[in-house]
Parts: sequence; C-alpha cells; structure tokens
Amino acid sequence: MTRAVTRSTLALATRALAAAAPASADDDARAILKSMSDYLASQNNLSARFDVDLDVITPEIERISYSASGEMTLARPDKLHVQRTGGYSDIELVFDGKTATVFDRFGKTYSQLKAPGSVDQLIDLLRTKYTLDMPAADLLLTKSYDELTSGVIEAKHIGEGVVNGEACEHLAFRNVDTDWQLWVRKGAQPLPCKYVITSKTVAGAPQYAVTLHDWKTGAAPATAFSFNAPAGAKSVGIDAMSNIGELPAPAAAGAKP
Repeated sequence: MTRAVTRSTLALATRALAAAAPASADDDARAILKSMSDYLASQNNLSARFDVDLDVITPEIERISYSASGEMTLARPDKLHVQRTGGYSDIELVFDGKTATVFDRFGKTYSQLKAPGSVDQLIDLLRTKYTLDMPAADLLLTKSYDELTSGVIEAKHIGEGVVNGEACEHLAFRNVDTDWQLWVRKGAQPLPCKYVITSKTVAGAPQYAVTLHDWKTGAAPATAFSFNAPAGAKSVGIDAMSNIGELPAPAAAGAKP
C-alpha cells in the first residue's frame, strides 16, 4: 500500500469517526449485554457456526492474521461439542457431562479427561489448568454477563451495525489490558454475532475476532456428544494438547502440515 493510499484511508476513517453519532451511556451498553447474556442462559439448546481471525505481530512489526472456522453445539447444563478447523489445526472437543475428549485430527491423537460437572465448570477447568480455550467460550457461560463485565472500566453503546446481514447493536468495552467489542442481534433473539478482543499490552495491538452465524435453538441428537476414537488414533495425556491452536509451531511457521 502506498503512502498516498494509506493517508487517504486514514483520512476517510478519521472523518467517519468524527461524524459518528455520540456513544450512549454506560448503562445502555450494559443493559444490552445483560439481555444477550440472559437470553443465551435461557436456552437449553444452542448451536452456531463461527469464523475466527487471530492477529500475530512479528518481530519485524508485520501483522499476520490466521483464520479458522468451526461449529459448536451446546446442551445445558452439561453437554458440549466444538469443532475448529484452520490451516494448522483441526480440533474437536466432545463433552458428555462426565468425560471431556480433545481430538487432534491433524496429529491423529486424542486425550480424555474425567470432568463430571457442567459446561461452565469444564470451560474453567480447561482454561485455568490446561491452558486450553475455545472460541468465544465466555459467551457460553450461564452467567456470561458477570464474566464479561469483570474488570470493565468503561462501556459504550456505539450504535448500530450489520453482521452477515443481521442488524446489530454495537457495544464497546474497556478493561485495563484489553478493549473488546460485541455486536448483538437486534430483536427478540439478542444473539452475539461478532466478538472482537484487542490486546493493549502487546505492541501493535493484535486482535482476536470471532464471527458467529447460523444460530439454532433446537435440540441436537445425543450422538453429537459422544466420541468414538477413529482407527489409528493414539491416546495421549491431556498435557500434550496444551500446544494445539490456530498458530503454526515456530519451527514450521509458514508451512502447512
């Protein structure tokens, strides 16, 4: 991109920002977020597809984005199925209320962990003990509002936006370490359509963005929450799964498995 184009783009963005309607009060943004959280918690069965984009800032200050797509199926309180496929990983998580299975399709390995309890408890366990997370996991929690607003120092209702053809309320929140935005579908089904987290502690302010679409509220078949190891797959310890993700291993950067 030439300097002239860059200056032109920045000028347009600056004028658009200056012309934007003033952001609404903190309470307005929190109320919309609470309505989304309450609606999600009220649904015993949920499924959606998602697309993920993760920024990485290289030592040369170049921004590289890695993309993945997947789908999730949730049956409260204790069943979950998530699959995410990207250029460097193809991961499946299956939870039947008693056992959590993480399956690495690329590596043809899987790990099973006894974890009787709820989906909320599983998300916390995988995140805090095994450094395993899933796209927009906070949105699936029964009390997602409490989790999302913990540490928030500023909230704004930016206005309206459109995501995948859905009219949305655009919200923006600030924490000490991150800024994050949420686009919530307008109407009787306030579902999250887009979730963007911006790091303020890393040079270049990389972003993690999840777009959610094709939401459904019907019950899934019981087979969605069962796992049968495919032929040739090897069982490994859960710790071996801690390095799987959307990024290439440092030694194989730029190479697709």
